[in-house]
Amino acid sequence: MMKNLRKYLKVWWMMSKNSFIQVLINKFGAGVFLTGKILRFVFFMTFIVFLLKGTQNLAGYSLNQTVFFFLTFNLVDIVSQFLFREVYRFRPLIVSGGFDLVLTKPISPLFRSLMGGADILDFITIPPLIVAIIILARGLGPTTLSAFYYILLLLNGLLLATAFHIMVISMGIITFEIDHTIMIYRDLTNLGRFPVDIYAQPLRGILTYLIPVGIMVTLPAKALMGLVSYQGVLVSLAIGVLALYVAKRFWGIALKRYTSASS
Repeated sequence: MMKNLRKYLKVWWMMSKNSFIQVLINKFGAGVFLTGKILRFVFFMTFIVFLLKGTQNLAGYSLNQTVFFFLTFNLVDIVSQFLFREVYRFRPLIVSGGFDLVLTKPISPLFRSLMGGADILDFITIPPLIVAIIILARGLGPTTLSAFYYILLLLNGLLLATAFHIMVISMGIITFEIDHTIMIYRDLTNLGRFPVDIYAQPLRGILTYLIPVGIMVTLPAKALMGLVSYQGVLVSLAIGVLALYVAKRFWGIALKRYTSASS
């Protein structure tokens, strides 16, 4: 077990270094892209401040709480993009027949397709985001238990993000379409920038249970505020494990339907 883990960590590090080098070759383009990401984040933060300046609350949440929801959403979103950037490059692999070579390699094709190269630009933004979350979280006065629930549900959110990305690349094998599917996923998760409590039913229920964006990004923040019971935590973890199981089963079905470029 540990031997396999070290093997895959080494492979991931090698592929990530290659990805980093490719990005840094065009330093100007990378700088523009990173600047754009930071400006988009700052503009949306400004939008939240002005939105709540008059009302002082959003669905019963204060400005600090709303900002904390937004920062938590960004942490889950950016970490998943950092880890799973290869998903955005998966379609050319299928169309060109390069996926045939992936299937012949002595590593899991799912691992290669999902984590074939991390994104250094997303990595740069993660540390300051974590610092901002810690500073703001202290102001919300969490207990040790609520902080533990927050970290646990953050990991569960990443588990759900993993399941979503596996579903996307599985659909890519079956339909040869990735770009639109991944953008649909991004649009759905963007609904989690704010707490799902602001949406009316049945959209709130859909975003919580059918498409568990609420569990992925809203519930961790609510847990830190002491608004989630241990039963809610257990249900959320069960949904995360179930989603990953279903996604892996769908991946197996997609592989069986894959038509080699040489056939």
